[in-house]
Amino acid sequence: MTQEYSRPDSAAPERGADPRGGEDKHALQADGVSAAGSIVMAVAGSAPAYSIAATTATLVGAAALGAPAALLWCGLPMLGIAWAFLYLGRADVNAGATYSWVARALHPILGFLSGWALVISATIFMVAGALPAGAMTVTLFAPDQANNAWLITGVGAIWFLVMAACVLFGVHVTARAQWIMSVIEVGILILFAVLMIVRAATSSHAGPNFSWDWLGFSHLTGQGVFVSAALIAAFYYWGWDVSSNLNEETKDGHKNAGSAGIIGIVIVFLLFEIFTIATLIMLPSKTIENNSANILSVLGDAVWPGIGGKILVVAVALSTIATLETTLIQVTRTLFAMGRDHTIPKAFGRIHPRWRTPAFATLVVVGVSIILFVGSNLLGSVGQIMTNAIASIGMQIAFYYTLAGVAVVVAYRRVLFKSVKNALLIFLWPLAGAIFMGVIFVMGITQNTPIVNVLGVGLIAVGIIPLVLFYRKGKEYYTRRPLELPAELDAKAPANIDDRDPAAL
Repeated sequence: MTQEYSRPDSAAPERGADPRGGEDKHALQADGVSAAGSIVMAVAGSAPAYSIAATTATLVGAAALGAPAALLWCGLPMLGIAWAFLYLGRADVNAGATYSWVARALHPILGFLSGWALVISATIFMVAGALPAGAMTVTLFAPDQANNAWLITGVGAIWFLVMAACVLFGVHVTARAQWIMSVIEVGILILFAVLMIVRAATSSHAGPNFSWDWLGFSHLTGQGVFVSAALIAAFYYWGWDVSSNLNEETKDGHKNAGSAGIIGIVIVFLLFEIFTIATLIMLPSKTIENNSANILSVLGDAVWPGIGGKILVVAVALSTIATLETTLIQVTRTLFAMGRDHTIPKAFGRIHPRWRTPAFATLVVVGVSIILFVGSNLLGSVGQIMTNAIASIGMQIAFYYTLAGVAVVVAYRRVLFKSVKNALLIFLWPLAGAIFMGVIFVMGITQNTPIVNVLGVGLIAVGIIPLVLFYRKGKEYYTRRPLELPAELDAKAPANIDDRDPAAL
């Protein structure tokens, strides 16, 4: 049987065994995701088609011709956070990702709250994502029912349950489903990216000609423009870190999970930039403003009249459904890690003996999400509450990304200046990403409405309740266990260590 995962931390308890003596109650399925599959997961987590369709008009409204620059200057610090995830994952392969890393590098309480922030933001996002999945499906197959709230809600709930079943029935099923959806989605986006580039270069268009200053700061000046645009741009990228939550189930997860996050960000960045620039070039500003809900459909018709819009709607539907699956993975694996450490009820840390997935955590998340989803879409008052809650997701994302960026600097502090590579990839870039995310978090507090701040920061603070209730039961987690660096990067490692030794990886 393949080792569950490689980790240099020999003092840490074996994650594959029950601390009370049982065997395999906490062992996820090793090697269930390939290196390529991990990249697919990272791309799907950012939901390129869904993000473009749902957010482009909002970003253009905030930054106008500065929209491409906002994506660039938010993407660079996001890559810094991805480098932090890569190196933290090298030191500690754990399904909880930041929940474990921040605890061991900074403080267990901060680690628990970072994991809790992911759980809250992911749960809210699943509620928000199920509605577009239903709406896109109804638009494709029954356009005359596009305003039928009951039908859209029902179809969205069905898609959510289908993705939950994929997550429940094993990581192999999850990976296969993601391959099918994401390959089709990204294939469609690449096809249209090529068509748009050709069309923009050879034909007349409704918008302005592209200029390289769209990637600079000249269009991001003005009161609050940069911060507003950066907050919106951050939503585009979120989700790539699902590959890290799958590290225990990924082949050579100590290396491949972190690398997948970096590659995923690069791929979606290129797609985001091409489609945003194409939108500015090919569509009049009034058209962008009036079609915020289906901007990709309008863009598709402009590129390929008659059928282009429908094809891109298919891509958005697949993207939305795919990201429901990856978000389910993130929240269930984080809850699984918490249950395994007894920082929440231990039932969350058990896996199904056949499927090797956190079945209890999955079923609880599905039940809560369906209740919130139906309530938020059918009850006006709840719907308003959920609208405000969704706006708070960015603050929760910025919170745990900031902690991850700081954590890698602290964990690797002895070797930061051992080489130029270490100084850039472990110190300067992750720290810049952490500062950027921290500024977003703080500026979000100053610019958001009180209710959004209460939900954004307040829902993170709610995590103090399980922290207090389970502090004694989770004594092992709350006992500080500093991260031990990979041997080839550890300044205290013997000079003649063999890098081919798995213990050094």
